[in-house]
Amino acid sequence: METIETNTQKKVSFITLGCKVNQYDSDAMRTLFVRNGYAQAGENDDADVYVVNTCSVTSIGDRKSRQMVRRIRRAHPKAIIAVAGCYAQLAPEVFEKMGDVDVIVGLQNRTRIVDYVEQAMHRTDNRPLNETVDIMKVDHFENMEVDMAGEVRTRAFVKVQEGCDNYCTFCIIPYARGKLKSRLQADAVHEITRLVSEGYREVVLTGIHLGNYGKDLHDGTSLATLVAELVKIPELLRIRLGSVESVELSEDLISIMQHEPKVCRHLHLPIQSGSDAVLKGMNRHYRLPQFKKLISELREKVPGIAITTDLIVGFPGETEENFEETLETLKEIRFSGIHVFPYSRRTGTPAASYPDQISNEIKKERVHRVQALEKGIALDYRKQFLGKVVRVLAEEQKNGFFEGLTDEYIRVSIRNSNIERGHMYPVCIDKITEDGMTGTVAEEE
Repeated sequence: METIETNTQKKVSFITLGCKVNQYDSDAMRTLFVRNGYAQAGENDDADVYVVNTCSVTSIGDRKSRQMVRRIRRAHPKAIIAVAGCYAQLAPEVFEKMGDVDVIVGLQNRTRIVDYVEQAMHRTDNRPLNETVDIMKVDHFENMEVDMAGEVRTRAFVKVQEGCDNYCTFCIIPYARGKLKSRLQADAVHEITRLVSEGYREVVLTGIHLGNYGKDLHDGTSLATLVAELVKIPELLRIRLGSVESVELSEDLISIMQHEPKVCRHLHLPIQSGSDAVLKGMNRHYRLPQFKKLISELREKVPGIAITTDLIVGFPGETEENFEETLETLKEIRFSGIHVFPYSRRTGTPAASYPDQISNEIKKERVHRVQALEKGIALDYRKQFLGKVVRVLAEEQKNGFFEGLTDEYIRVSIRNSNIERGHMYPVCIDKITEDGMTGTVAEEE
């Protein structure tokens, strides 16, 4: 790659919309720019290059992505603007027509983004470089890595899997990210080992379809084999899993959670609906009896496990009776946390053409009812820790306290002074708050 001789160091700014997978992708692309001599700039700083990593999981994500590009162009008319991510992959023509974008890379060839940006700096016309490819023909994981040296953080998100083969009728993501693709286990272990050497003490494994990690490699690799390798890294104190589909939770993985204290007693298992009729319309690959049985077994095998979930309300055809059934399911299962979303109609998905679409007013009302229920259940869950000792990994100082997360993904404020970032502490909980807990470091036995 040609280097551009300048008297001042070029600056790059990243704006990331959407999920933790997108955040990892942004950090990986930022690493490429830094390694090529660019300085990091904030979202509102003056920069030579702006990279917008777009989201398309909802129509709101699409709109925010377009708005962000326009805002940057108005504020920085001479800057290079590149777009990546799901929306750029699904609709590159939208960004071509806008007239504000210089480079479009979507979800492949991101390892060459610096080359594309520097080509755009020397272009002689105003046409954007559109480097998107047919994602459905891509069958390998694009291996990138993040370099966080110098960052003051404790927890690292690491992507080990890309794509999805489930094709839920409401979801656009398989069309944006393509088929299942897994990172080589050796590559993932290498990156995480390096991040630990840079001071990170917790790793969160992420992916679009994380539970199916390794299935496409046909060499015995699985999420369980990866976790089993990671627990061997001496200074890695905690391993946390991102969202996993319930039907992909293996006995080997559950066994590791039972016996290995480094693996968090926390699983995020999306249920999406508490009505079998709705689950069928969503093309979810389980039914409620199967899901409830798994939850019971998990709680028996891993006492105290925290189980959080995702839920969609207002799916086409969801009747009030279906929704009431969902509320009863939530009351029965009693998740420790629920992320609830109104159904978003996505052009290109089967559900977008389903009859009996639900009005926005009804969807909002159902979201509020779930949120009210969740608030009480989550508070009851936290109350069980009152007077007990939990493990907290100290992350940051805030409002005079050091804060960190428990294995169960509950935020705790530690009253003691002399707390060091990146250390694990036994904390006795003496107060339950609306969104977390407070306590003091317990005496070691």
